[in-house]
Amino acid sequence: MRRELFEPEHEAFRETVRTFINKELVPHVEEWEAAGMVSREAWLAAGAQGLLGFAVDEQYGGGGVDDFRFNAVFDEELVNAGISGFGSPLHNDIIAPYLIKLATEEQKQRWLPGFCRGEIITAIAMTEPGAGSDLQGIRTTAVRDGDDFVINGQKTFISNGILADLVIVVARTDPDAGHEGISLLVVERGTPGFERGRNLDKIGQKSQDTAELFFNDVRVPARNLLGVEGQGFIHLMQNLPQERLSIAVASAASAAKVLEITKDYCRDRTAFGRPIGKFQHVRFELAEMATEVEIGRVFADRCVRDHVRGELDAEHAAMAKWWLSELNKRVVDRCLQLHGGYGYMAEYPVAKAYLDTRIQTIYGGTTEIMKEIIGRSMGF
Repeated sequence: MRRELFEPEHEAFRETVRTFINKELVPHVEEWEAAGMVSREAWLAAGAQGLLGFAVDEQYGGGGVDDFRFNAVFDEELVNAGISGFGSPLHNDIIAPYLIKLATEEQKQRWLPGFCRGEIITAIAMTEPGAGSDLQGIRTTAVRDGDDFVINGQKTFISNGILADLVIVVARTDPDAGHEGISLLVVERGTPGFERGRNLDKIGQKSQDTAELFFNDVRVPARNLLGVEGQGFIHLMQNLPQERLSIAVASAASAAKVLEITKDYCRDRTAFGRPIGKFQHVRFELAEMATEVEIGRVFADRCVRDHVRGELDAEHAAMAKWWLSELNKRVVDRCLQLHGGYGYMAEYPVAKAYLDTRIQTIYGGTTEIMKEIIGRSMGF
């Protein structure tokens, strides 16, 4: 089916993105996978190309266009090229809204120009060793001391954690106020007491640096408070739908890409004297996946369109995130099976996709949490 989501300007942007990815990212994938992170040069190149901070106002160096369809194009093209480690979706889709909507004028002037140039790489620190999907279980504290907050605690599984120059830390500023005692504080690279642990060894997304972060009496000026003190939980809930939509878009693109790779394989691979795609079982498998992928993409596109209109609610974002990430997991698994032994070989794209995409049903809120959100919206 012809997609009706994008306008000519989005498709022109897609060509720009493809050129950038093929020139600046694809040649370095193996090197970054071995190093466990991408280079800072890649971030600077993206900034120079205008690929960071689409929605940031032009006065701060951004694109000045608040249209998530540009984000979706970039996310899809990264998936199509097999780039799983470059953290621009985190930077553009997840962090940018916090800085655009919540930062003071002074904070915007201090952080956004570097954000858009790729000089300031960002992260958000929510998850803790004892608090993942349950954000109300956060134990990291930020105690007011004069004109500062003093942060103590530990975070884990933080994407961009090694490279990040600016980290939005979710901390408890009032231990007795429940979810109303959570605030967002920005910690900058080099702040005394802010330490990074090891670059975590994951089964996939090898070039995405993912770290443990430690905060030992980290003194942060009160001017680094992002948004309203005590309203951090609300700020998170307001921004999580776009994060989940970003994951849904990538999941839909991944399922479509892996299916295309598998269709080509089934045309070329022969068994018993004919292409394996000629066997009824294989045709039925491909037919089922093609149908599900098409349905999933239509729903993802509708959610993006609703989001652009300001109409996407938390429940439908949760539906998109859980269903499309689970769809992608099923499709990639079935496609690997159709590749047979070759699917288990690391040099085949389907094997890399199998490892890189498995996290999609977990980060951004697990499938189980998404179902809980949907169930509660139904009055249960």
